[in-house]
Amino acid sequence: MSTYPAGPTAAPSALYPEVEAFDSGFMAVDELHTLYWERCGNPVGIPVIFFHGGPGAGISPTSRRFFDPAQYHIVLLDQRGSGRSTPLGECRDNTTPLLLADIERLREQLGIDQWLVFGGSWGSTLALSYAQAHPQRCLGLVLRGIWLGSQEEIDWWLYGMRQFYPLEWQAFAEHLPEAERGDLLAGYSRRMASTDPAVYGPAARAWSRYEGSCLHLLPQPEATAAFSQDATALGVGRLEAHYFSHRAFLAPRQLLDGVSAIRHLPCVIVHGRYDVICPVRYAFDLAQAWPEAKLQIIPDAGHSSVEPGIAAALVAATNRFAARASFD
Repeated sequence: MSTYPAGPTAAPSALYPEVEAFDSGFMAVDELHTLYWERCGNPVGIPVIFFHGGPGAGISPTSRRFFDPAQYHIVLLDQRGSGRSTPLGECRDNTTPLLLADIERLREQLGIDQWLVFGGSWGSTLALSYAQAHPQRCLGLVLRGIWLGSQEEIDWWLYGMRQFYPLEWQAFAEHLPEAERGDLLAGYSRRMASTDPAVYGPAARAWSRYEGSCLHLLPQPEATAAFSQDATALGVGRLEAHYFSHRAFLAPRQLLDGVSAIRHLPCVIVHGRYDVICPVRYAFDLAQAWPEAKLQIIPDAGHSSVEPGIAAALVAATNRFAARASFD
């Protein structure tokens, strides 16, 4: 459930031009993990926090471009084990509640009282979790590619995507010996937990390549290549297997049942009609539980945030919020 990482594919014209960070740093959150963060845009603008996908995908320069830099104070964070945070791909002391505590620590460190919450794919999971835990800190939510962390969604990723991407799934499954293919998550998790790079490295690349092959409505070889790079694959492969094994550290239906705590907040949900990684049904389920939210189904898009229709809808949502502090 990743956002497309930095790579050779050109970003759509709907995005704002590239912008450089005016501030960045590293925040030690315990004896093991140190997190990278950065800020760009207008330091006295509307605060917004960007949650990347994966888990494990990390932020990229494209992550900054969904927001008008003249209007927004844009905060971005590489979550535990992701991107420039260290150690890369580390699963120890890496849970959803700990990520939420990290976000609050960063908010307090930066002196921000409230912010708009923006997240796609796993980032939508984390955004919903954060907002439900800290609704008083949220101005609203912009969500993309909804993933609710259910066992059904995990099973779909592991087995159901085969219906649309049989060759890609075959390559993913055949990384494991035939005797282990009845439980792909267990087989991959054993390899990801190894301390030997010769064991966990190829497994992480096979896992991440599978996801990168299924992101877009139309084939994008560049995405597959980007997801095969060690810097991306190690975070995505190890952390996704870890979070899948613990069902994202969420109770059954936690995010749907918790909507009552955030129904007063403005929200836009953007989802590709042909999103195979996170099927649109789950965006519909969230919208049914949250009728005040505005669901936009993009008719000619898959999962990636940089598909033209999805990027345009996300930018339009952040522009509307900047203009009116709502999505009306």
